[in-house]
Order: sequence, then C-alpha cells, then structure tokens
Amino acid sequence: MLRAYVFFVLAAAFVASFLSGGSDPKGQTDSNTEQRVIDVPAESDGSQAVPLQSASMDGVEIRRRADGHFYADVTINGIPVNILVDTGATGIALTRDDARKVGLAISPRMDGVVGRGASGDVRGEYVQLDRVTLGSRSAEAVPAIVLDSGSQSLLGQSFLQQFDSVEIQGNRMLLR
Repeated sequence: MLRAYVFFVLAAAFVASFLSGGSDPKGQTDSNTEQRVIDVPAESDGSQAVPLQSASMDGVEIRRRADGHFYADVTINGIPVNILVDTGATGIALTRDDARKVGLAISPRMDGVVGRGASGDVRGEYVQLDRVTLGSRSAEAVPAIVLDSGSQSLLGQSFLQQFDSVEIQGNRMLLR
C-alpha cells in the first residue's frame, strides 16, 4: 500500500507541474517517414529533423525534446500513445483522453482518492492495461491509474522494469 501511495504522490506532483507550468510537448509528424520529430537542437546545422525515438533488437533510444523531457511512442492495448517517460514514477498514469483512446471504460466522475499531492487529494481510478509495448518489450496485465485531471500521461517503473537498464547520455535516453 505504501508503494502505491508513493507512486500516486509522485505521479500527482508531476501532473500538477504540467498543469501549472503550461508545458506543451511540441511534436510534429514527418509525413514521409511517419515518425514523430522534434525541433533540431541549436548546435545542429538545421539540415534535418531528429527522430524522437528509434528501436532495435538491442533496445530503444529516445531523444530529449525541446522542453527537456523524454517522450516515447508506446502502444497500450494496441493503440499508439505518446507518453512522458518518468523514471521516478512507480507506475503508469494516464490522462482521461489517453484512457478513452486505448478503450478503457472510465467513470464520468472520479471521486476516488488515489494519492495526495502538494495541492491536496489526487482523484482518479485504478485500471489494468491489457498490454503495453515499447520497441521489442511488452508487458501484460499492467496496473495503472487514470487521473481525473492532467494533460500528460506518464510511463513509470511498472513498465520500465522490462528493460535491464535505463541510461541518459546527454540528449538521449537508452533503454536496453
């Protein structure tokens, strides 16, 4: 129970920072490759866009976005979702929109308290995701929460444990 409480407090604090800070991840789609791309870093010559993520049998490489965070394109229940990789979160926290997108039946009113953050109770509900996939790694029956408010879904340790290592090198996160 304490572990779940810590997860929800961390997730709530992160979501609250997105709500109050107004961060808006800026990804665009390159129609030729169907990969999500980011603005080219200032040190680049500007000749090409940098792919957000690439996958191989060895793992996944994710590029840092202009807002300083790492976002991954995962599939949840077979549906693609762009999600913030939060190595400090215990589990997966979904926004209402992402939960609906992946086919979860959620309550119109989320009266249940799933944690407590700096600004008070965090409301939401517990769910189970049939399947989560990133690169060549998948997990089934993954516990998660759907937050009553928030604009960014989080990918935490309940899925990241599928990888042997999570390493940040400059503007790259390597999941192996």
